Amino acid sequence: MQELTHWIDGKHVKGTSGRFADVFNPATGEVQARVPLATKAELDAAVDSAAAAQVKWGATNPQRRARVMMKFVDLLNRDMNKLAEALSREHGKTIPDAKGDIQRGLEVIEFCIGAPHLLKGEFTDSAGPGIDMYSMRQPLGVVAGITPFNFPAMIPLWKMGPALACGNAMILKPSERDPSVPLMLAELLQEAGLPDGVLQVINGDKESVDAILDSEVIQAIGFVGSTPVAQYIYGRGCANGKRVQCFGGAKNHMIIMPDADMDQAADALVGAGYGAAGERCMAVSVAVPVGDQTADKLIEKLVPRIEKLKVGPYTAGNDVDYGPVVTAQAKERILSLVESGVQQGATLVVDGRNFNLQGYEEGFFVGPHLFDHVTTDMDIYRQEIFGPVLSTVRAKSYEEALGYAMDHEYGNGTAIFTRDGDTARDFANRVNVGMIGINVPIPVPLAYHTFGGWKKSAFGDLNQHGPDAFRFYTRTKTITSRWPSGIKEGGEFNFKAME
Repeated sequence: MQELTHWIDGKHVKGTSGRFADVFNPATGEVQARVPLATKAELDAAVDSAAAAQVKWGATNPQRRARVMMKFVDLLNRDMNKLAEALSREHGKTIPDAKGDIQRGLEVIEFCIGAPHLLKGEFTDSAGPGIDMYSMRQPLGVVAGITPFNFPAMIPLWKMGPALACGNAMILKPSERDPSVPLMLAELLQEAGLPDGVLQVINGDKESVDAILDSEVIQAIGFVGSTPVAQYIYGRGCANGKRVQCFGGAKNHMIIMPDADMDQAADALVGAGYGAAGERCMAVSVAVPVGDQTADKLIEKLVPRIEKLKVGPYTAGNDVDYGPVVTAQAKERILSLVESGVQQGATLVVDGRNFNLQGYEEGFFVGPHLFDHVTTDMDIYRQEIFGPVLSTVRAKSYEEALGYAMDHEYGNGTAIFTRDGDTARDFANRVNVGMIGINVPIPVPLAYHTFGGWKKSAFGDLNQHGPDAFRFYTRTKTITSRWPSGIKEGGEFNFKAME
């Protein structure tokens, strides 16, 4: 069995804690590797090493740092297939999904090539008599990223790219469920020219997270995960004087108006609801058709599409629509929520509870589920399921449908499908959700815009990637400057002549 490592000072380092977590192959249910769980002492040693390496890296001019990002992009493209295979083997998502995971992270690295421009300050000439005023952006020092299992390439790249391009050193604590790809990314960054010690990858659990939160050296923390953990990290990190951004759970609604193209809406719901087995914070998990006639048409379109979905291991190639969920515990939780939906009175239109894949009986596969007549007091509506389960909540009017999205505690993403521009514009202006799709089911912004939700989906003032990332990972320093031009007398300035 493979024993994974940490990445410290530019090399693989075995853990010394004696504690390990199992890394599964979700398709077979077998343990394929063990990952060490770092102690506070191991984490602190890596932080001290990063702090020492950051001094020179932070003094490196932005153009040279950008060249490392340029080379890193080339290497990511070169090793795309290798990275995708490793990602799928530990996470379970299909190879096309894995490549999409890497690609969306790679696009943020491409954006970071613009660091010399993004780090420019401002200048005011003659702000006063003989006075100039200017600002500069400087790195924070050592920062940390705590990243989730569902995007083991994309989210680490979203964190490390801007942080490193700004001149910081980073401690990356990836998910212990699928840690291989972050370690591979560290190797590629070293090959791209990143100095040893500037990026440290420390595997661990809550002990490592708490050590990050309490470290006096780490200046900022970026986190993606569940809302309860996001609230914990945000509260403890801020209490310790750190800059913190935390992104939590989601319950993304898609409103379908009577004038929508039903085939387009149904295709969008299937892709957004069941892709990657629903393990996406931007997955659409609630369909809100307006009017019973719209709902009946939508269900009629959805059922055959869902029943045709192919579920299987990533090794089956393009013949598979989605793979297993990440762990047996995740599967158990999803099916438990499905049972609660049935018990609480929702109509289970497509039942995937008895799904079984021959030859992969021990794998963590979950069949697709479709509920109708879901109400807002049900667990399947209130909670983020993070699985291949789509709930249909029927609305009598547009205002009622809008209210469902606005009243839910999560506010990550939402979408509306309609042919009416006034309705779409009103929806975009009024809904209290961070990312909006208009006839687009998963409205993930491109790398040069920012990604972030509202309400209990996000904690902190600044979003991920785009210009916000460069603001988050730097401090602004403003300088007011005056150079006296007094008249020299006997080799000395006559300051009185300036009065």
